[in-house]
Amino acid sequence: MSRIEFKPDFRNAQSSIGMNSCRLILFLKAPRLGFVKSRLAASIGETAALQAYQTLVDILIKRLSRLRAIELRFTPDDAIAEVGHWLVPGWTSAPQLDGDLGSRLNRAFNDAFQSDCNRVVVIGSDCPTVTPDDIESAWQALETHEVVLGPATDGGYWLIGSRRPQPELFRGIAWSTPQVLEQTLRRAESLGLTVHQLQERSDVDTASDWESVASLLSVSRGTFQDDLLTPLRGFRSSS
Repeated sequence: MSRIEFKPDFRNAQSSIGMNSCRLILFLKAPRLGFVKSRLAASIGETAALQAYQTLVDILIKRLSRLRAIELRFTPDDAIAEVGHWLVPGWTSAPQLDGDLGSRLNRAFNDAFQSDCNRVVVIGSDCPTVTPDDIESAWQALETHEVVLGPATDGGYWLIGSRRPQPELFRGIAWSTPQVLEQTLRRAESLGLTVHQLQERSDVDTASDWESVASLLSVSRGTFQDDLLTPLRGFRSSS
């Protein structure tokens, strides 16, 4: 499949929010065969899943490109050459380094707070319907709440944000299970933290998820849906 080429959208790049105090961190993986979208690969194959992943990230980068305070956190640590084409001018990048997801999230937050940010939000690359308005809503919520969460339909979350280090939020969580959001909310309650929840969104983990998001993103986009569905066609023709 040919890559979808996007030009960054710099319109309205300056938000009314104080951008120097805010940061969005996007967690992503190197686009390597067999390394991404394992659940999707189980149904459509590793090659198609890799194509799907690249398309997901392309879409997300395009949608967020007008925001300035973004850092790409990539894994594995030697992947900068593979993810560098996703860097928009003015964005930064850093490796996630070692540890489980909780350790890597905690490290990303700590690094941002040490660089004088005071409202930090992290998202993954599994939810291409995220918009700049979602991110700005999260930053705004952190003016009055200590934690912000974007619930995902699979029981996890598509966004987490904080205005100060919260290492306990990331300890003892059963990552990659339907209990992630519930456990995180319980932990926040036990710590006495105020939490604001954004709207629920769906990650793309299965072939049906992929078809659903393709239809959603294709509203008024013409043949764009054909590009999104391309990774599924090889699977269908061989099944």
